[in-house]
Amino acid sequence: MKIGVVGAGHVGATAAYAMMMRGVGSEIVLVDTNTDLAVAQAHDILDATPWAYPVRVRAGEASDLDSAGIVVIAAGSAQRPGESRLDLLSRNATIFAKIVPSVLAAAPDTIILVASNPVDVMTQIVTVLAGRLGVPPRRVIGSGTILDSARFRTILAAHLGISPSYIDARVLGEHGDSEVLHWSGAVAGDMPVAEAARQMGRDLTEADRSRIDAAVRRAAYDIIKGKGATWFGVAGGLARIAQVIRGDERALITCSMSMAEFHGVNEVALSLPRVLGAAGVMATFMPRLDDGERAALKRSAEILKEAAEGLRL
Repeated sequence: MKIGVVGAGHVGATAAYAMMMRGVGSEIVLVDTNTDLAVAQAHDILDATPWAYPVRVRAGEASDLDSAGIVVIAAGSAQRPGESRLDLLSRNATIFAKIVPSVLAAAPDTIILVASNPVDVMTQIVTVLAGRLGVPPRRVIGSGTILDSARFRTILAAHLGISPSYIDARVLGEHGDSEVLHWSGAVAGDMPVAEAARQMGRDLTEADRSRIDAAVRRAAYDIIKGKGATWFGVAGGLARIAQVIRGDERALITCSMSMAEFHGVNEVALSLPRVLGAAGVMATFMPRLDDGERAALKRSAEILKEAAEGLRL
C-alpha cells in the first residue's frame, strides 16, 4: 500500500518514520509546500530502512499520491501572536480547502487521517470538504485521543506496577482540555483497575485518580514547555492506525470521527472507541459511562461544537 503524508514537519515526518519502522505500507510519499524540507525528510528516513523495513520513501507532489490507500494530513498553520482560535481555524480551513481536493483528485478512494490541531475541529472540516466530493465520514479519521489514551494507559500502568500492554483505559471526547478519562471502564487484564490495584497491594484512591487525571491532561503542556511541541507519541498513534487499516485488523481504536448527532449535539467530531478496518471506521462503540462521565462527555461535545461555529467552509 502507498501511504501519503501531507506536511513534512515534525509530526508528519515522524509519522512517516514510525510507519517505516513498523513496516506499514510499501511506499511513503511526503508532500510539503517546502519541497526542500520534504526531500530532506524523505532522504533522512530512507537512510534508516536498512535497519527496519525496505519501505520506499520519497518526496513528491500531490499528484504523486495517486492510488494511495491512506493519506495523513499533518499540515496547517501555527497560531500567531494575538490571533484568536477562530482566526486560526479559519486560516487552516482555507489551507485545507486546497489540500483536500488535491489529495482526492489523486487518490479518490483513500482514507484520510487528520493529525493537524485542533484535531477534532479539523477532522470536522475535512469531513465537510471531502463529503462534497463524495467521501463518506467513515473514511475521514482524526487521531483524536489515541495519544491521550496511550498516556492514560502508561501513567496508570506505572501506578499499578504492571505493563501498559495489559491496561485498557480510554480517553473520550475532545483531544484537549475537556477530554474525559473513562475511569469506570478502565481494566487491567479482565478486572477493574481498582481490583487490580488491590491485588497488587497498591492504593487507588480519589487522590490517586486526580493525580493521574491531571498528569494525562498536563502531559502535552509539559512536553511543549520543554521542547516546543509534541510529535513522537502522536506519530506512533498514526502509525498504529495506518497499520490497522492496511491489515484490515478490525481493531478497536479510540479516535475522532464526525458524527451526525451525539447526545443532542449535531454534526460534531470527537473521540470514541471505533472499529477500524480497510474501509475506515466500521463501527462506533458507545461505552458504558457513569453519570459524571456522561455529563462531561456531552459537555465536551458542546465545547467542540462551539469551537467550530462561525467557520465558513
